[in-house]
Amino acid sequence: MKTYVISRANGWGSEKELEAAAAVSARIGNEEMPDKVRWIRSYVTKHEGGRIGTVCIYQGTDPEAVREHARRVGMPADSITEIADTVIVRPDPGSA
Repeated sequence: MKTYVISRANGWGSEKELEAAAAVSARIGNEEMPDKVRWIRSYVTKHEGGRIGTVCIYQGTDPEAVREHARRVGMPADSITEIADTVIVRPDPGSA
């Protein structure tokens, strides 16, 4: 599998909506598409008007599998970009 970064700007109106989508995302990825996509982590982003989005790291067989996962979940996938390499300067900080 290749690794991708997925941008989902302004995807949700509240953290509760995001939590519900995350539960569906995990279920679909783990139960329906385990050989096609793997959710690695997400960073939650703040947007105008109180909306929230995410920048997610996924592994997938190809961008179409990642798009199909998002479609099944009912969430946006504004952009899907393959990651060429990882450079770690510092570990991710704890929750904000």
